[in-house]
Amino acid sequence: MIKKLGKIDALLLIIVVILVIFGIVMVFSASYYSTISADVGPYHYLQRAIQWAIAGFAVMIGVSFIPYRVYYVLAPIAIIAALVFLLLLYTPLGISINGATRWLGIPNTELTFMPGEFAKLAVILGCAWYYTRYANRTKHFIYGFLVVVIAALVFFYLIYKQPNLSTAIIVTVTVIVIMFLAGVPIGYVAGISVAGGLGVYYMIQTAEDFHLNRISGFLDPFSDAQGDFFQTVQGLLALGSGGLTGSGLGNSVQKALWLPFAQNDFIFAIIGEETGFIGCILVLIAFLILIWRCMLIAMRSKDRFAMLLGAGISVLFGLQVILNIGVVTAVLPPTGVILPFISYGGNAIILFMFLMGIMLNISRGDSKELASRRRRQREEAA
Repeated sequence: MIKKLGKIDALLLIIVVILVIFGIVMVFSASYYSTISADVGPYHYLQRAIQWAIAGFAVMIGVSFIPYRVYYVLAPIAIIAALVFLLLLYTPLGISINGATRWLGIPNTELTFMPGEFAKLAVILGCAWYYTRYANRTKHFIYGFLVVVIAALVFFYLIYKQPNLSTAIIVTVTVIVIMFLAGVPIGYVAGISVAGGLGVYYMIQTAEDFHLNRISGFLDPFSDAQGDFFQTVQGLLALGSGGLTGSGLGNSVQKALWLPFAQNDFIFAIIGEETGFIGCILVLIAFLILIWRCMLIAMRSKDRFAMLLGAGISVLFGLQVILNIGVVTAVLPPTGVILPFISYGGNAIILFMFLMGIMLNISRGDSKELASRRRRQREEAA
């Protein structure tokens, strides 16, 4: 059966395995002291991270055997479901934590679901489906451009109001890139990009303190190092103290209740402190290889839907990595975006492993096509 389906991209699979295992180690290290202080036991996050990783690998392997064309049929359903989930956040089912309503509670369990994460998958599927189904309308202003922009704005608004500006930006930028790759005129894409940037700037300038404080903290985090910008400053201290080779795994000082929620979106700071500059560079190289393999799989695909689907997934991972590391290094304002495969989070690991399963399945088709092409070449040469 494997021979019939084609071979998966082994390098992509190896990189995912390495990142997930490294993520489990770093989540354990980063959360050790916080779990003790919370009286839940030092292995609380480690156990959960392992459980989610096992579930994620099961999802990835299972999805890798599902023909990617199945998602062509499911894409419209995914878009509708994502909209319903986002609207449910504004009902009593929505769960608010630290002033943000980003979670839906699953009845009779402690499990939560983040519609914003599902929206990332839905918009990639939806755009890939739309620009494949209506490929002949790509250059039409209304059907190839305006319809998609309106849909993207609806998603943007529903996610932004949680509030979750970072995820709203990720979703919108992913849509814009897919539009460009699908063949939408560059003038349209450039126009909506500029308009979107100005719109985000205006919203930040007129927003409540939540977003405005984050921007001012990014510009000068040490202006209130003991207040609103405490996490940013502590992250910088962690990175700076790591030096070239780091203090060693488990030896971070900042994780000892100095850096809040170190196992989540600021885990790269702990990586820097414990593994140093070398460790940070190796992590970046791993992500670059992963994104490169995803882009290569997308470019090699002879199927328009697979190409757009793979490209959207590549863009999503690139944005996640850039935004997360940009925040930790104070190059970008705090966004709450986690580092794929490494930061703690059940919803995120399942989503990312699902996406990797899709990429592996697309690579199966690519390897099968490549093997067939080589066989024909050998036959013609003979």
